[in-house]
Amino acid sequence: MSSPPPSSEASRTVAELQALLDALLNPVLSPRRTSRPLAEALVTLPAAAQDWALHWTGILCGTNQELAYQFAASVPPVLLRLDTRGAEAWVVHALDTYDRNGLASGIAALHDAVRFGSGSAAMVTLEEVKPLLDLFLCGLAGRRLRIAEGDAWTDTESLYLPPAMVLYDTRERNFLAWKGLATHLWAQTRYGTFNVDAGKVLAAYPDPARATVLFQMLETIRLDAAVARLLPGLARELTALRGARPLPHPACAALLTPEATAANTLAVLAMLYAELSPDHWFWMGGLRLDRAGQARSERIEHEKTALQQALGELASGLPAQTPEPQTGDAGTVGSAAPSIGLEKTATEPGRQARYRLQLGGAHVAVPAHITRLLDSIDQDLGDVPHDYLAPAPDDYHPDRRFDGEPPAAETMHTPARDARIFRYDEWDCQRRHYRKHWCTLRETDVRAGDPDFVGLTLARYAPQVRRLKRTFEQLRGEDKLLRAQPDGDDLDLDAVVAACVDLRTGAELSERLMVKRRKAERDMAVMFMVDMSGSTKGWVNDAEREALVLLAEALEILGDRYAIYGFSGVTRQRCEIYRIKRFDEPYSDAVRGRIAGIKAQDYTRMGAAIRHLSTLLDRVDARTKLLVTLSDGKPDDYSDHYRGEYGIEDTRQALAEAHRRGIHPFCVTIDKEARDYLPHLYGAVNWTLVEDVTRLPLKVAEIYRRLTT
Repeated sequence: MSSPPPSSEASRTVAELQALLDALLNPVLSPRRTSRPLAEALVTLPAAAQDWALHWTGILCGTNQELAYQFAASVPPVLLRLDTRGAEAWVVHALDTYDRNGLASGIAALHDAVRFGSGSAAMVTLEEVKPLLDLFLCGLAGRRLRIAEGDAWTDTESLYLPPAMVLYDTRERNFLAWKGLATHLWAQTRYGTFNVDAGKVLAAYPDPARATVLFQMLETIRLDAAVARLLPGLARELTALRGARPLPHPACAALLTPEATAANTLAVLAMLYAELSPDHWFWMGGLRLDRAGQARSERIEHEKTALQQALGELASGLPAQTPEPQTGDAGTVGSAAPSIGLEKTATEPGRQARYRLQLGGAHVAVPAHITRLLDSIDQDLGDVPHDYLAPAPDDYHPDRRFDGEPPAAETMHTPARDARIFRYDEWDCQRRHYRKHWCTLRETDVRAGDPDFVGLTLARYAPQVRRLKRTFEQLRGEDKLLRAQPDGDDLDLDAVVAACVDLRTGAELSERLMVKRRKAERDMAVMFMVDMSGSTKGWVNDAEREALVLLAEALEILGDRYAIYGFSGVTRQRCEIYRIKRFDEPYSDAVRGRIAGIKAQDYTRMGAAIRHLSTLLDRVDARTKLLVTLSDGKPDDYSDHYRGEYGIEDTRQALAEAHRRGIHPFCVTIDKEARDYLPHLYGAVNWTLVEDVTRLPLKVAEIYRRLTT
């Protein structure tokens, strides 16, 4: 919540308020448009409310002066009706609307305070409930869906939900209403509301708008029945909340069966179109068939290519001979490569399917990213078509790769046809709220550089590379000593001494007198985030590239999973992430070429980069996850808006988000001013300064060794 300055002891006079408003709003005032009416309205408020209004007027001035004026004009009646919590939700919603759609929409949102209710004590905002709804949706089967602010609809990739819920008189009931609305929109994506071309059918009716409302009403009956079968406890709670509703017609009973689909809904609509009266219930939300259909068709196209490429990569390590396909193999494809077959284990409707792959006639474990692709395809098409199991052709280009993992709570694809473009929130320390979908981030591959760079680097550092490899070999073979064991390889002298003391004092002797050696199991995933801003041009860039070469050579010995990505950008519209090595990619000539191709680019907008790479790292199943940043300076961008406190606080918030995901950030920097800001960003001990940049290549490997032992 935003914290206004301490309240003044007494309400201000009109003259005092006018002077303060003049200072804040001067650019939009004129002889005909003075701050006097605003001051006369504010003077009727208590001192604390006046302070709150002036505080937020100042914040809005930093965004748009006209928006600030409209806020000052609108706020007095709002504060008489809402407490500051409800009023804050109102103004933040207006700011988000302005960020997305411009001034006219932002002003309209300021004038639409009625949606925040007449009593805000029971209100539950989307910002409050979003983390819980994210967890709830993760527990449901099907494609992962992100949550964004909107008017209660889904495009099958995201759930768009309103900024606040004030339908009921208690917070508990309003939270349950949130849950019911999110569940219904999820059910639209899971149970195939958009898997038929309903838009084309509905357009043929005499009144397409009426037909659409009736279709949604009937579809809600079908989806409610499906949710009740899958989540009976939640269904009972929702029925108690919104009351039982009888079927509008006996023919609607056909929609209550487990076999009912959206096609059945269209059939019932054709029967009852003339008899039914349109009705709308709050949990139905909206229905945007065109947007959902577009997202679905684009996803289908992407996921076919992605599955074929993923299967090709999986099969690439197997022998090229193709054995005779076994009887009963579903979808077996014959080719020069090992045959690929798929078996799907039937499950109850709405629950996650199970898959078994056959490569060359042998069953293999299905990797998680392929399982996600298969389930998403099955969700859209009802099955995985035969031709989807053909591996990608040899000329498949990695720029078209899509790993099938939907974006996490903080991201979304925009536009959908480019699966490598994302939108991220950004923390505004003045508002003390996120600016929603503020940064556009694009992920691309680094172009290969000098093919001789890696060889020259290894030759230059040959003695050091040999020492690093020996050190990392020792780490890989390091034993863990387990003390006080009932059996083992040798006596535990400490335990024996303690047992002798027990014997002399008459205490019961312990049987745990041995030590046992056990191989230490490393379960680690490390994301290296490399600064590619313009300030790294020259010898800093050379040192970064050499450091990555030495580190990669050593890590290949150790066997830890690691990925390398660069970051740069210019303004919030062009945040760039450069793929150098993915987690699932071997350290190959292609990776060596990308390391050699690392070049200085633009600025250092770090928040969006941290959020994106944390999302990628979060998808990796590992006990320990590290996000290691190599940088030469503080967060910065072309826009003065990001420089200074704003950029520092956004980066700090992004690192805090990574911490909450169980990721441990660490920074290696060559910036001699790092002591002024890195402790605030990373904490007192989670960063290190390499003052001599020429030692960076060797220092990075040594720092990694210390971090991971």
